[in-house]
Amino acid sequence: MPSSKQVSRLKVMPWALLARTSFLVAMRWVALSASERARLASLVRQSRGRPSNLSTRERAELRRLVAKLDLAGAGRELMPILRGGKRSRRGR
Repeated sequence: MPSSKQVSRLKVMPWALLARTSFLVAMRWVALSASERARLASLVRQSRGRPSNLSTRERAELRRLVAKLDLAGAGRELMPILRGGKRSRRGR
């Protein structure tokens, strides 16, 4: 049976994870200028989740803005947090 200290750590952990994740996402989001954020939001709304709803030029603009967010880099930063700081065996 887990001790009360272990149980309290489990209760706190999701909030810490959520806070760290929110911070990382916010740092990526503010990397865009206000006009770029507004344009990205507009394109996403206009596409309704389907890039095929956009013109070729708008899709290229959407790709450029998303690339500027560096979502792959955000994923690399989040993986150690989600895995609990454990290293993968693959890198050895």
